[in-house]
Parts: sequence; C-alpha cells; structure tokens
Amino acid sequence: MRHSQRGQVDPFIVMDVMQAAADAEAAGRRIIHMEVGQPGTAAPEGARAALARALSQPLGYTVALGLPRLRQGIAGLYRRWYGVELDPARVVVTSGSSGAFILAFSALFDAGDRVAMGFPGYPSYRQILRAMSLTPVGIPTRAEDRFQPRPGDLPQDAQGLILASPGNPSGTVLRRDELRTLAEGAQARGMALISDEIYHGLSYGEACHSALEVTDEVFVINSFSKYFSMTGWRVGWMVVPESHLRTVERLAQNMFICPPHASQVAALAALDCIAEAEANLAVYAENRRLMLEGLPKAGFTRIAPPEGAFYIYADVSGLTGDSVALAAQILEGAGVAVTPGVDFDPDRGARTLRFSYARSTAEIAEGLDRLAAFMAAR
Repeated sequence: MRHSQRGQVDPFIVMDVMQAAADAEAAGRRIIHMEVGQPGTAAPEGARAALARALSQPLGYTVALGLPRLRQGIAGLYRRWYGVELDPARVVVTSGSSGAFILAFSALFDAGDRVAMGFPGYPSYRQILRAMSLTPVGIPTRAEDRFQPRPGDLPQDAQGLILASPGNPSGTVLRRDELRTLAEGAQARGMALISDEIYHGLSYGEACHSALEVTDEVFVINSFSKYFSMTGWRVGWMVVPESHLRTVERLAQNMFICPPHASQVAALAALDCIAEAEANLAVYAENRRLMLEGLPKAGFTRIAPPEGAFYIYADVSGLTGDSVALAAQILEGAGVAVTPGVDFDPDRGARTLRFSYARSTAEIAEGLDRLAAFMAAR
C-alpha cells in the first residue's frame, strides 16, 4: 500500500515520552510526570454532574457549529474576561482545539501556502500544516523578547501567522500593544491571523489579552482542556470573522458533522464552575513558585519567564547538546518524565527542556527533589 508524502509528519515527541514513562510504570516504577501539559485534576464537578443527568436522554448529532446555549455561554466569557461584546453566531464549537486548527487552516489556506509561527512553539502546528500540504515557516524568537515574535520578524512571503499567548513551551504572554502591532504587521503583509489562546485563564500576573481586543480580522482558538481541566473530553472552540463563518460551517459539517454532544453538555456546565477552576489555578501558582525555586537548585538556571500556562522552558546548553538523550537519562535515573525541546524548536531544541507543573503540588515537590539528587550525582 502506498504512503502519501504529506502524511510523513514528525512524531509528537512528548507522546513518545509519555509512552516511555508508561512503560516504566508498567514495570513497577513510580514516575513523576512533568512531560505532558495536562491538568492533574478532573473535569469540574458541575460538568460531570450535568453529563450524568443528560445520559438518560438521547445524545445524538447537534448542529455542526455546536449547541446554541454553549455558543452563547462562550460569548459571555469574552464579555467577562475581556470586555468584548461577541455575537454568539461567530463562535464555533470544535472537537478540541486540534479540530479548530484543522478547520481554520482549511478555511484560510490553499495547498502550498506558507504559514509562519514563532519557534519555539507548539509542534502540532507545523505537523498539521504539513499533513494539509501547507508549509510551516519558523520565526526564531529570542529570550530577550520572551520567545515571542516581533513585527519586524514577520516574513514577507507567508500567507498566515499563528500567535500563541501564553506560549507553549515558554509560558510567556503577549501584551495588548504587542498583539496590536503584530496584528497590524500581519494585515500589512496580507497574512491571515490565527491566535491560539488555549491557556487563557492560567496567568500569574497581568491577565491575558485576547486578539479580539485589537482586531476582528482574526481566528481565535481556545479549548476547555486547560483552564477547565477537560483534556480528554475533546471540546474546544473558535471565534471566526463573520465573512468566514459559512465556509467554516460547511467544512465542519463534512469533516466532523458536529462536536461530541456529551462533551458539549459538560462544557456548558463547566462555564459555571469558575470557582473550581480558580482553585486549580492557585495550585498551579504554588507549583510554579516551587519550580522557580527548585529548578535552579537542580542546575536548571536559564529559564523563560513563566507568565502563564503551566510550563518552564529551560536552556540546558550548559549541560548537553542532546536534549532527547538528557530527557531519557532523567527518566531512567530520576524517574521524572520531561520533554526535550526538539518538539518545539527543530533547530535549537536540542539544547532545551520543557518542564510541566500541571500535576499536584506533592508530585511537583517530589519531582524537584528527585531532579536535584539526580543532577548532583550526574
């Protein structure tokens, strides 16, 4: 059987690390998970209760763009968080943020188009683009710019730009004026703008700003996975310019029919569970404090300022030129799973690691102790 060229994408290395950690656990070892960006908490209690009540009723297809009440609820979130009055008709509920990216790329780009993004960045951007016969264009960002692109860095020959704030793996946040100048720079170059805001709600200083605060000419993507602790439920959303709504609807009808009905029911209830989400945020804040204190003691001193999300991105060039090998050594010797930076930056990632602090505080504290002991003996 033949293979398509566009199907030959790189592996998502963090998933390989997860598998290696699972293999170690199956062999009887206790592993501390700092590799995966997944909350250690369950979905909100209200979300689980709402689904339990709904299970006695038929859960079939919904309309392609999602339950109207859920779309209205998401629009209300933009009013509360950003002061943005949003027509619920522009909200598209998706099968996770991954489904949103597939719809956005399909609606905006043609085969061969070039789409720019900052490196380091979420690896699946470039792999989804490649699988769709599009060309990812990396913008090498700098530590002094908090690993976010500057307007002068934008390529002249790209058809699209992906921004991420808070960024993965860096955890850094774009200010409102930075979003504005980047949006203006993209528009001046004729680039479609996509803003990945999946970690909004998870910030440790100034609140995150949505690109919708500075422009309506943007596809904004978010999800219930992170702030609402619903990774496995696979429900996200996208805010689309009115001019593209029918195109996205036709694509959604044919590609996905609709998002999972059960997950939409739970997501609607989750919107009323802010107190629980904020309690989880307090745990991440404490974990972040421990990481900022403990990682330098273990020898990881050069880190990006983690303003949001739940990651620490560390420059380990003083320790290794092969982050894949170092991550494997840490897993074997310390029983701590971490992610090599080559997932996020194919050119410079061999000298970086990402540490996630999304699990319980007790696990993070134990993981830091293990890391310190391992690095001291290395």
